[in-house]
Amino acid sequence: MSNQLQQPVTTLKGIGAERAIDLASLDIHTVQDLLEHFPYRYEDYRVRDLSEAEDGEKITIVGTVYGEPVVRFYGKKKSRLTVKIVVNRVVVTAIWFNRQFLKQQLRAGREIMLSGKFERARLQMTVSEHHFLDTDKKTPQEGSIQPVYSTNANIQVKQIRRWVADALKDYGDKVEEILPAYLVQKYKLAPRAEAIRNIHFPESVLGGKQGRRRLAFEELFLFQLKLQAYHAVNRRTSDGMAQSILLPQVKEFIHSLPFPLTGAQERVVKEILGDMQAGYRMNRLLQGDVGSGKTVVAAIALYATITAGYQGALMVPTEILAEQHYTTLQELLTPHGIELAILSGSATTRQRRDILAGLQSGLIHIVVGTHALIQEDVYFRNLGLVITDEQHRFGVEQRRILREKGLHPDVLFMTATPIPRTLAITAFGDMDVSTIDELPAGRKPVETYWVKHDMLDRILAFINKELGKGRQAYVISPLIEESEKLDLQNAMDVHAQLSHYFAGKYNVGLMHGRLPSKEKDEVMQRFSSGEVQILVSTTVVEVGVNVPNASVMVIYDAERFGLAQLHQLRGRVGRGAEQSYCILIADPKSEVGKERMRIMTETNDGFEVARRDLELRGPGDFFGTKQSGLPEFKIADVVQDYRMLEVARQEAADLISHPSFWVGPEYAPLRHYLKRDEYFLEKIKD
Repeated sequence: MSNQLQQPVTTLKGIGAERAIDLASLDIHTVQDLLEHFPYRYEDYRVRDLSEAEDGEKITIVGTVYGEPVVRFYGKKKSRLTVKIVVNRVVVTAIWFNRQFLKQQLRAGREIMLSGKFERARLQMTVSEHHFLDTDKKTPQEGSIQPVYSTNANIQVKQIRRWVADALKDYGDKVEEILPAYLVQKYKLAPRAEAIRNIHFPESVLGGKQGRRRLAFEELFLFQLKLQAYHAVNRRTSDGMAQSILLPQVKEFIHSLPFPLTGAQERVVKEILGDMQAGYRMNRLLQGDVGSGKTVVAAIALYATITAGYQGALMVPTEILAEQHYTTLQELLTPHGIELAILSGSATTRQRRDILAGLQSGLIHIVVGTHALIQEDVYFRNLGLVITDEQHRFGVEQRRILREKGLHPDVLFMTATPIPRTLAITAFGDMDVSTIDELPAGRKPVETYWVKHDMLDRILAFINKELGKGRQAYVISPLIEESEKLDLQNAMDVHAQLSHYFAGKYNVGLMHGRLPSKEKDEVMQRFSSGEVQILVSTTVVEVGVNVPNASVMVIYDAERFGLAQLHQLRGRVGRGAEQSYCILIADPKSEVGKERMRIMTETNDGFEVARRDLELRGPGDFFGTKQSGLPEFKIADVVQDYRMLEVARQEAADLISHPSFWVGPEYAPLRHYLKRDEYFLEKIKD
């Protein structure tokens, strides 16, 4: 990138120290930042023929004032000004709100240019901008397409337009190409300088689209290049160990399992064991739908690392989940002489001391725990594999910190949140991704129903019927206590209501996020053992809770939840051999809310749910957290530009794998771009 573009914005006319502070709040510090502050839409001021205008479209027309303007006052200091305008022999009613002072200027016969929203059926326009053509001053936007930028309270869009125009005039020819020539030619991309000029001030709609296409591809390509380079450098400079896994022993262990693996499980086990036997450190994401059997795959990988003489660790977000994984792994691994321990925040001082000693001496082969596992005083004798479950909210940086904990184990991340491919290659491009896309044989799909609140009696009767068969039920509420602002069912109310309805017949438990950990565990334990038949809860049961006897999931005010969350909650049932049911109680007011309910009743496939969720919510909200590891692109949109993303990823991977990339002079700008990241500074030599 040209050094001249790195000059502060104050080098431009009209930008002093005060304006520079205002621009800094928009993350604009240099001339380059200003040129890369792209418009998010355009105002089209080209004069249009009324016959071409769509209903509700914003258009610009030129006509002559005809007749007397009329002002009507309403409300407090509010007014509506209307006047007839003749446009090519068609009479259009022009409307201004709170602009009564224009009445004197709207004299019959004056030629006027109007921009605003056009209503075809009524032949009227709500005017947002106007200009009298008999004045000496010409509007700068007349007959053109003008950019609209995100801005703040102290800066107007027209100021940014002016500053960008000045920056293009003074520095436009200093914009350097960063993409290799073969990519520009292959995809018929506009040169970088032309694309930047076109995206700000397009001469035509097509010019603006071509500018956007070039810059969106560049943004996705550079992002993928960084991820692929990180992946390649990590492998090249990895201190990984090639684990000498005893494959015949692992095969025997798989045969000893109480059920056969699905084809998808076999495939991902092969991918994981292949990584563990290679000389680089494994950095893999294992994703699978609810109930697809990820824990069994984790058990096989942990068993494999022990046959190679190493220890394994499984890190999970909650103590409840740690207990469940520990129990499952004990059942599978203890018969094979493997020592397991569980380490969480609630361990006593003595228990903790004994576990730490066992890990350090190597007497404990596998430890399951919460974040307590990565505290500084936890040492292993020979850690070979770390598995983290449900950590899909970790960004690239957090994953790097975990891998660089002083040890160099293979790392496997697991998630039961199915992630659409578009997001997987964006958020997890630095990782290999394995997907279990097949459910174990014999699993019956959960039947999902959407009902209104007035059907509560029938729902309670249905729960009663299922409990009569010896089953159990979850009832989920979005709030803990009553809120004055939101008229929603809350967990306390629902618990009281159900306790009264089922009094003397069934036990109703209550669980929510504000309960102390010990009480949460007690409630969950009583539900797991069958002592409690109905568990009223907030979404704390969303992840990983496994009670095969539960066959009913009722979700109050289901429109308050995202699709991914509803699917996770539904996944708490359907874990046994019996038919299970999910009942969504919802009265959604918005179309999006109704669509969510329809999607849930139409499909049980988590990947399909995730894809539809992404379309409805967009990438930023998909993980529901800022630290999702998803970048905030300036111009690209991973939902709309998913094909471009796939192409950019493939091109970046191909280029990174080519030896000439690391030394060829034609790739120097790309290497320079990578070296702006500290991680690559030492690792890329020029």
